[in-house]
Amino acid sequence: MEGMQAYGAGKAGGAFDPVTFFQQPHTVLRIVSWLFSIVIFGCIANEGYINKPNEVEEFCIFNRNHNACNYGVCMGSLAFLCCLGFLALDVYFPQISSVKDRKKAVLADAGVSAFWSFMWFVGFCFLANQWQVAKSEDNPLNEGGDAARAAITFAFFSIFTWAVQSFLAFQRYKLGADSALFSQDYVDPSQDASGAPYSSFSPGDDQESPEAPGQARGEAGFEGGDGYQRQDY
Repeated sequence: MEGMQAYGAGKAGGAFDPVTFFQQPHTVLRIVSWLFSIVIFGCIANEGYINKPNEVEEFCIFNRNHNACNYGVCMGSLAFLCCLGFLALDVYFPQISSVKDRKKAVLADAGVSAFWSFMWFVGFCFLANQWQVAKSEDNPLNEGGDAARAAITFAFFSIFTWAVQSFLAFQRYKLGADSALFSQDYVDPSQDASGAPYSSFSPGDDQESPEAPGQARGEAGFEGGDGYQRQDY
């Protein structure tokens, strides 16, 4: 039974193994998504706002559309925090003893990951479109071009990292839902009276034990057997 798992983790109470934790596919993808969010946030926050030599006010490098820069910065920072939160949940997940709580955590992982995959798809399309229609005269020195292209590229990669996380979470959900061992809440047999293998003996029970069949037949054979008469001395 030790090989059985509840929603991708063994029984609760085991010691945390860093090597096993960092070898899990969903953990690796979370770290990769976390790094991608840092790149997107950093590229736009540091080099996403530029100005012409004769201008004082800075404008967004994506077609002077501040909504594009704000979207990239906001989504990058939120994805950064979301990745940290789910990494903490992954560390704590094997300690969750309730199967219902594990089910909720896995479903939340699948739903949130699918949501972020969609949001990065929208972000990629938005940033790529605004970068494509940006006018060269607005940025004659081509400042921040590499940072803008990096943000668009890693937004594209983030679509797939979050989508795969959602798929892996769904697989973990199916693993737990299909397992007969974890279909119901676990009950300790020592605390469940119905699960006791033997009933307790009560001193008040005054039932007479049945006579051994062999003994009864033996006495009958000696006393009433043919060809033998019991003699009294």
